[in-house]
Amino acid sequence: MAMFVVLGKFTEEGAKNIQNLRQGTERNMARAQSLGIKVHGWYLTQGHYDVVVIAEAPDAETYLAQAAAVTGSGFIRTETLRAFTLDEAEQALKRAGGA
Repeated sequence: MAMFVVLGKFTEEGAKNIQNLRQGTERNMARAQSLGIKVHGWYLTQGHYDVVVIAEAPDAETYLAQAAAVTGSGFIRTETLRAFTLDEAEQALKRAGGA
């Protein structure tokens, strides 16, 4: 399973509807679960990003489907980062001849 770090920033519409944060988040998490995605953590944050999510998905395409649905709501824009464990990074570097 692939690990992802998702950084989210509320749109103006999302900020106006912040009182519905729980309902929207629970809908998104239910969709993620139905896609086979495991959410390890969901955090409201202070600073440049409003939300950080740590999730594990079967593959990048599955997470792409989730990200498209989340951003399609119009309430949040996301930046998704594929996260690699040290072991995964080491294997990739060996394949590239760098380790």
